Amino acid sequence: MSANTFPNSQLYDTGYCVLFVKNVSPAELLTRVSGGQIHSVPLARLEAEAIKALGEDVEEEDVPSLNVDELHSSGILDNSGPLLRSGTHGDWSFVVESEGPYLASDEILARVSRDTVALSARRIETGSTWISYAENGEIFSSFDPLFPQHDYGQHPAVLEELTGFREAIDSGNRSEAYENALRKIQQELQCAVPQEADAPRLLSIRIAGVY
Repeated sequence: MSANTFPNSQLYDTGYCVLFVKNVSPAELLTRVSGGQIHSVPLARLEAEAIKALGEDVEEEDVPSLNVDELHSSGILDNSGPLLRSGTHGDWSFVVESEGPYLASDEILARVSRDTVALSARRIETGSTWISYAENGEIFSSFDPLFPQHDYGQHPAVLEELTGFREAIDSGNRSEAYENALRKIQQELQCAVPQEADAPRLLSIRIAGVY
């Protein structure tokens, strides 16, 4: 995606996974991805990056606007699991994980799409990418944009009918297949998010013990 849209590799240069879910609040989205009760802390993207890098070693000067004691008590400093941040734009909420091994699972995508629709976009540090789309607990599409003809979802025609993303892939440069497909899908589903929506403090949780 361009530097003005979210997600993009300029913001998350070690990779990311982002889920977009329609008509679900950020708090509900975090509850769904965690599978239970949550203890959220508002974190800006740069604060989350500092916490992810330093973990239990974070000090007041690293995050001067935050209460380090509260961070400890919330479990947000535990690097044994993903640090997730969730915000909203229009009718859609999003949740982002830097690097993305937790949010990338099919089980979580199916769970968050219950009674709604959800889109997953992920890129790993090596440049490998994947896009998935689900409705009401069922994964309709799941594919590598470089090989969109190999779709592992249950109803792959649906996302193409909704968005026409294959034309965006075919008419563009092969090296930009992921960016072109994701841009087209987000535009047509109306879940395109400006990157500024990811910068301020958003509800954040840590899911300990899953790495």
